[in-house]
Amino acid sequence: MSDDVGARLRALRTLKGISQRELAKRCGVTHSSLSLIEQGKVSPSVSSLKKILDAIPMSVGDFFTMDLENGRRVFYSTEELADVGSGDVIYKLVGADRRDRALAFMIETYPPGADTGREMIAHQGEEAGVVLEGEIEITIGADSRVLGAGEAYYFETNVPHRFRNPGREPCRLVSCATPARTF
Repeated sequence: MSDDVGARLRALRTLKGISQRELAKRCGVTHSSLSLIEQGKVSPSVSSLKKILDAIPMSVGDFFTMDLENGRRVFYSTEELADVGSGDVIYKLVGADRRDRALAFMIETYPPGADTGREMIAHQGEEAGVVLEGEIEITIGADSRVLGAGEAYYFETNVPHRFRNPGREPCRLVSCATPARTF
């Protein structure tokens, strides 16, 4: 039971974006005690657990019934973004662990000369993005244009398309596509 409480507490705290030290300060429990609870080495009393949850805030009942494993994570560090790219192209997918994703939101990096392949890509949905740095040549059907930092695009993805970095510097962009594809 203590392992479950500790793991649930750590997951909840992480979900809420609260550090261990901050939560300890808010609820008046020592940082080391909170750490031991989260590691499952100490089982908190009901009153201690209530004190900790009041600082989040959350009721004890909600704590034990809340589904913390449903992939509803909100925040991701850079290291937690899944790279779903291929070849030299890096696609850092936000929310890869969410089973019910409705979109694919990515940070894309194209080294100089890199592209999505000679074959044009087509799939159902829409895609939009904005170039953060460098430049990217986007071909959509018969139309082609080189976009630089600050420029954006939006198109229906059933039209064959391709991305290529013609520049000498890496290109970084953020993109969003629907529906969410499985990579």
